[in-house]
Amino acid sequence: MEAAAKLARQFYYEKDKQTPRVNFIAREGSYHGNTLGALGISGHVGRRAPYLPFLMKNVHHVSACYPYRQREDGESDAAFVSRKAAELEKKFLDLGPETVIAFIAEPVVGAALGCVPFVPGYLKAMRDVCHKHEALFILDEVMCGMGRTGTLHAWQAEDVAPDLQTIGKGLGGGYQAIAAVLITKKVVNGLLDGSGQFVHGQTYQAMPIQAAAALEVQRVVREMDLMSNVRVQGVYLEELLRARLGDHPNVGDIRGRGLFWGLEFVEDKKTKKAFNPKLEISQRIHDVAIGKPYNMTLYPGTGTVDGIYGDHVILAPTYIITKEEIEDIVNRTVAVIEEVFSNINFS
Repeated sequence: MEAAAKLARQFYYEKDKQTPRVNFIAREGSYHGNTLGALGISGHVGRRAPYLPFLMKNVHHVSACYPYRQREDGESDAAFVSRKAAELEKKFLDLGPETVIAFIAEPVVGAALGCVPFVPGYLKAMRDVCHKHEALFILDEVMCGMGRTGTLHAWQAEDVAPDLQTIGKGLGGGYQAIAAVLITKKVVNGLLDGSGQFVHGQTYQAMPIQAAAALEVQRVVREMDLMSNVRVQGVYLEELLRARLGDHPNVGDIRGRGLFWGLEFVEDKKTKKAFNPKLEISQRIHDVAIGKPYNMTLYPGTGTVDGIYGDHVILAPTYIITKEEIEDIVNRTVAVIEEVFSNINFS
């Protein structure tokens, strides 16, 4: 994300060394990385807190696309998206459209909110606002991209391509540490028509071993048609999670795409009241899951509601998972949740 932010700024700088475009718009309940620039763009309250004095002042946040807690009674997807687009439009106007470099978002929010996907029509609406004001549309797919949600890029579900895109985790499949920025011709040509170079660099970049590992991972993904398996098994995972946990009094929401699913926990299902953070619900679930007899990892997250209140866990199985393994994961997840909540004193 550091590279993407700098590249976006340079795109305008190449055209005008006095460009007024200095502002980024990002979202609340987001996470884009822990280096200072990326953390400044992020809306993750807990991870930002120790470093607030160091973070950029030219990043401005709008609300996340989080229908479970934001949708009004009876509100359609179209009406919900219209509200989000209006909010982004207002932020552009408040800042001065000519000062905005880009809007940055995760198509499916990972760590900060727990697999909250975009509402149909949302990506296009946000891109349209950006392009109306000649700003860039940047998508962070480090966590949700490279096949995790059932298409190689999460945005392909609605065919709304960004101007810049960050990718990472699924690129190398964990075999090597590698990430990348995907760049449109518009941005590339902007640099070529100017200085002809990107003023950026990192010590460990363009490493051949990492590139070779990532290439092999992507070759296997294609040859084994793993995207089809992600989609098929993802549908089955959703089906089982909803069947087994949909009526659980403390499971407020089940959301996700492909093999990227989140469970949000609540004290009261009707009011969606979150648990007291002191109870450490998501951490308890993680701790029970990782021990015997369950021996599995559920990725815990907190601050789901407002940065302080709220608990969720993420399930993100491997792309080669089988139907039987999906059943085993769900069985263990249900058992863990039942054990944890049966031992909590709600008084």
